[in-house]
Amino acid sequence: MPRDHFRTSAHVGTALARALAVVVAEIDEALGSPASLDVVDVGAGDGALLAGLLSASPPCVADRLRPLAVDVRPRPEDLDPRVAWVQGAAPDAVPSGVRGLLLAHELLDDVPVDVVEVDAAGVPRLVLVGLDGAEALGPALADDEGWAAHRLDASRVRAWMSAWWPLASPGSRAEIGLARDDLWAELVSRVDAGTALAVDYGHVRDERLGSPGTLTAYREGALVAAVPDGSRNLTAHVAVDALAYRTGASVVRQREALQALGITGALPAPSLASSDPAVYLDVLAAATHDAELLDPAGLGAFWWVRTDLV
Repeated sequence: MPRDHFRTSAHVGTALARALAVVVAEIDEALGSPASLDVVDVGAGDGALLAGLLSASPPCVADRLRPLAVDVRPRPEDLDPRVAWVQGAAPDAVPSGVRGLLLAHELLDDVPVDVVEVDAAGVPRLVLVGLDGAEALGPALADDEGWAAHRLDASRVRAWMSAWWPLASPGSRAEIGLARDDLWAELVSRVDAGTALAVDYGHVRDERLGSPGTLTAYREGALVAAVPDGSRNLTAHVAVDALAYRTGASVVRQREALQALGITGALPAPSLASSDPAVYLDVLAAATHDAELLDPAGLGAFWWVRTDLV
C-alpha cells in the first residue's frame, strides 16, 4: 500500500481532517441537513482520515455521518467502530446512491498508466515492460491492431494525447491518464447528491509538455526503480486537468484549498507559552503540521479536483 512506502498528507496531524470537516459541513447545509450524510473514502488505507473527520466534526454533524471506508486491505482492528468498512477494489466495491462526500485521497496516482515514447524516427510507440523492469518499444500509436493485441484502444489514446499530452521529439514520453479518468468518472457517477473530491499530486498540460514523465516507485520510504514486481509502490502524477474536464470539476492547489477552509499554519502567540504551556505546545504542534500541508514545495502542491453535485 502507498502509505507503507512513503508519507502521505493523510498522515500529517489533523489539518486535513479539519478541512474536510468544513467541506462536509458545507455539503450538509447544501443538502438541508439530512438525517444521515454519507462520507465514503475510496482507498482508505488504515481509515485514519475518516476517524479524524469524525473527531473534527461538531457533534450535530458527526452524529449524522455515515462514514464508509473502501480498501483492498482488511479492516484494521483498532479503527473507530463508527467507521463502516468494505474490503474490495474500486469501482465495484463502492456503493451507488452516495449522498454526501465521496473522497479519493491519493488513490488515482496508483492507478496504472500506459506509457508512449517517441522513437528515434519520430514515431510514438507503446512502451512494453517486463516483470524485471526491462523496457522495449512496442506497436506504433497508429497501429490499432497492434495495440488491440495488448487489449488497448489506440484511437482513444491518440485523442487523449492530442488534447492533454502531445509528443514531438524522439525520447519524449507521455503517461496516458485514461484509466484514471475512467475510474474517476465512474466514482463520480456513484454520487447522487453532494461532492466528489479527488486529492492527489499531479500536473497540468503546460507543466508536463516536454517532461520525461513522472513514473517512479517507492519501497519502505526510498526511491527505487519502477519495476512491476509487486514489491514496491508504483506511482505517477495525475493529469488533473484531464480528470477535471471529464467530470466538470474545479481544480485548485491543496495550499489554496486548505487556506480557503481556514487552515493557515499560524503560530500561537508567544504569551501562551507562559500562561498555558500545554495548550501552547498543542497549538504549536498543530501549526507545524498545518505548515507541512501548506508547503508550496511539498504537500501544498497537491491538487484538489472537486465536482459538486448539489
